[in-house]
Amino acid sequence: MSDARRPSPLHSRRTLLRAGSLVLLLGTQQIARGATIVAVRVWPAPDYSRVTIESDRALTARQTFVDTPPRLAVDIEGIDLNPSLRELVAKVRADDPNIAGIRVGQNAPGVVRLVVDLKQAARPQVFTLQPVAAYQHRLVFDLYPAQPPDPLEALIAERLRDATAPLPGSAIGTGRAMAAPPLTDPLGDLIARHSAPQAMPPALPVPGTAVATAPVAPAPAAPARPAAPATPPTTARAAYSTDRLIIIALDPGHGGEDPGAIGPRGTREKDVVLKVAHLLRDRINATQVGGNPMRAFLTRDGDFFVPLAARVDKARRVQADLFVSIHADAFTTPSARGASVFALSQGGASSSAARWLANKENEADLIGGVNLGAQQDRHVQRALLDMSTTAQINDSLKLGSVLLGEIGGMAKLHKPRVEQAGFAVLKAPDIPSVLVETAFISNPEEESKLRSAAYQEQLADALMRGIVRYFAKNPPLARSRTV
Repeated sequence: MSDARRPSPLHSRRTLLRAGSLVLLLGTQQIARGATIVAVRVWPAPDYSRVTIESDRALTARQTFVDTPPRLAVDIEGIDLNPSLRELVAKVRADDPNIAGIRVGQNAPGVVRLVVDLKQAARPQVFTLQPVAAYQHRLVFDLYPAQPPDPLEALIAERLRDATAPLPGSAIGTGRAMAAPPLTDPLGDLIARHSAPQAMPPALPVPGTAVATAPVAPAPAAPARPAAPATPPTTARAAYSTDRLIIIALDPGHGGEDPGAIGPRGTREKDVVLKVAHLLRDRINATQVGGNPMRAFLTRDGDFFVPLAARVDKARRVQADLFVSIHADAFTTPSARGASVFALSQGGASSSAARWLANKENEADLIGGVNLGAQQDRHVQRALLDMSTTAQINDSLKLGSVLLGEIGGMAKLHKPRVEQAGFAVLKAPDIPSVLVETAFISNPEEESKLRSAAYQEQLADALMRGIVRYFAKNPPLARSRTV
C-alpha cells in the first residue's frame, strides 16, 4: 500500500471520535431499551399498596393521576412490553384494599404504559431506588389511601368487638397488685363514646313512645305500648371498664421488600418475627393485670414494609404504654448465638457489637424503600428522633431487664445485660421502648428453633411474663394527652 492510500493518524483519530460519539448518542436510548426486568412484586396492605418493578438498569417514569375513576397511569421509558411485566396483572389480589387491577400495554416504541386501577381515592408516590443489598434498580409505586386508616380507630374497633365477650384468659398473677386505675383516661373515654348507644334524631319518633305534637285528626289515641326495654348496657359497661387500657405496641421488624436476615435454610426474619408477634398479641389481649385489660397493637399485621419513623409514629398515635420491636439476629459467622435485648442510648453504644447491630437495623429504610422526596419536613422528623429523654431510657432498661430475665429462663442469652445503641425505631420520646433479638437466625441450630412452633410459643410466653412483671412494679401513668 502506498503512503497516499494509508490513512493518516489524524484521520484515524477522527474516525474513532465519531464512533465514540455515536456510541454515546445511542447509549441513552439503545442501551436503556436493553433494560431487563428482574422481578415484579405487589405488596397489599391497609396502610398502602406497593408495586415494585426491579430491573438491571435504572428506569425513567412519568406518571399521571386521574381522580374519576381513580387510577394511576405511568409511562415507563426504556423498556418494551415483555412477559415479566404482564405478570403484574395476575399478581393483584382480590383482597387488596387499594388496587382493583393493573393494565399494561406498549404505548410507544420503548415506552410501556402501566395503568393501576384503584378502589378508592389515593395519594400515589412514584420513585426509584438505587441497588442495595440483594436488590438491583427498583421503580416503586406506593399507593396511599387519600383517607389513611387511623391506627387508634382500628384499635378501638378491635377492642369494641371483644368488649361484650369475656376474656378467654384469666388475669396473670404477679405476686403484687397494680395500683388502682386513674380516674380519667382520654383513650378510655373515646372508646366509651364509640360504644355508647347512639341517640335517635329528634325529628324521628322512637317507636312505642308518645310524641308531643298536635293530633292530625281527632281519632282516638292508639293504646299505649310498653316502652321498649333499654338497650342492655353490657357494651357500655365493658367499654367503661376499660378506662385504663394498657396498650402494648408490638413491632415485627422488616417486612415487604425488606426480608431482614435470612438463615442458612432460607428462613426469613420478617416471617418469623411476625409469627411471634401474633402469638404475643393473642396473649396480651387475653390478659389483665390488677383489673386493667391489656391490648396489643401491631405496627404491621402482614407482609408489608413500614418505615422506621412510621413505626414510632404509629405507637405514639395509639398512645402506647410500651413499644417492643421483635427481631432475629444475624452475624457474619454461624457460631454466634443467643437472644439479646436492647434499649436506646443517647450517647455511644454500650459495645461495638451493639453499634454494629444498630447500624444494620437502621438500614431497613434503605432496603425496604423509603421515598425521600415525600419527607416534606425532615426537621420535624429529626426533632422527634432527638427528643429521647433520660426517663424513657431508664424505663426502657427496666423493661429490658425483666424481658431478658424471662427469656434467659427458656433460651441461651447472647449477653447477660441489656445493651444500648442508637436504634432509630426506639426513639419515641414518651414510650419505654426495647428491641428484642430472639435468636441468631444465622446459626443453623437457632434457625431451626426459630422455625419451631414450640419455640415460638415459648418466646411469646416469656415476653408476656416479662411485660406483666414490668407493670407489676411500674403501673401505667394517667394519660394526659388528648385523643
